[in-house]
Amino acid sequence: MNPAERDILLLLDGLLQSETVREAIWPVVERVERRLEADPSPVMAWEPLPLSIYQNPLPAFIQSSWVFILRARTTTGAERHPNSHQRMMSFRGTGDMQTGGPGKWQSNPLVASRDADWEKRWISIPTNVWHQCVVPEANWVVVSFQTVPAHELIEERPDDAASGGTKQRLYVGPEKPH
Repeated sequence: MNPAERDILLLLDGLLQSETVREAIWPVVERVERRLEADPSPVMAWEPLPLSIYQNPLPAFIQSSWVFILRARTTTGAERHPNSHQRMMSFRGTGDMQTGGPGKWQSNPLVASRDADWEKRWISIPTNVWHQCVVPEANWVVVSFQTVPAHELIEERPDDAASGGTKQRLYVGPEKPH
């Protein structure tokens, strides 16, 4: 990882270490987890966070922040963001954020322990990099930062109906379940 990217993750880590910020995130975690528990079919649920909860200014290129809860004992499947660089931290629990794509996955185990080195809690996923979460026995809560506003974040997944094709959707919108 280059020094500039390390500095970005350390800045974001400092913000997420604030008790005030963490207290603002927990109600969102609880709400998203209730949605995930209410419907057993999705492998994850999410909600954007207001950037104002961070109190200190974020770098200008950070345009949205999110809580994602990944269901226990699942693999979310390959996805990428063609329009955003994602930076993600393990907030509660553990999981493996694999990168690289089908047939060439690289393991990146992450933990939520605030005592762990930041490299064991954070991952930076550049634009268009395939990734998937492998979640062990308990739901995994992550906080992510994206370089596009919430209403523009695109999820792209392989499309089994078209050889080599993909399908895209937005994460937020009136017709989007989450």
